[in-house]
Amino acid sequence: MKIGVISDTHARHFAQLPQNLARALQKVDLIVHAGDIVTMDVIRGLETVAPVKGVFGNMDLPEVRVAFPEKLVLELEGRKIGVMHGSGGPAGLENLVMQAFPGVDIIIFGHSHMSLKKSVNGVLLFNPGRAEDSYGILEVGETVSGTLFKEYF
Repeated sequence: MKIGVISDTHARHFAQLPQNLARALQKVDLIVHAGDIVTMDVIRGLETVAPVKGVFGNMDLPEVRVAFPEKLVLELEGRKIGVMHGSGGPAGLENLVMQAFPGVDIIIFGHSHMSLKKSVNGVLLFNPGRAEDSYGILEVGETVSGTLFKEYF
């Protein structure tokens, strides 16, 4: 399964996202948004590309906070994937998300605007960075791999 991973869109309208983001995500089976969506118009636009799962972040309006949870665990292709936006400073963010999701295979998070892909104790930590200039693709199946993209083609 191919999962497009974005976070921190900080947009009031889908049209405010980078023009090539939708094109970059066209071949995914699912989009996971790790918060700071801001409005549901962004989600409605993304849903024209692929199904969307996500969580709310600290900058999201009430309409998003009602539609999405603060934390989410997805079970896909036999893998458990924890999703949350995160909070606080960058120094404690990895520890915060690790404590929030014991027993998962992958943790998707945002908040820092800094992309990250690293394995900690067998758990893949995956932060796609800020959607304005980066996104990620996770391939989940018998194996798990993640790729971060810093520009749109």
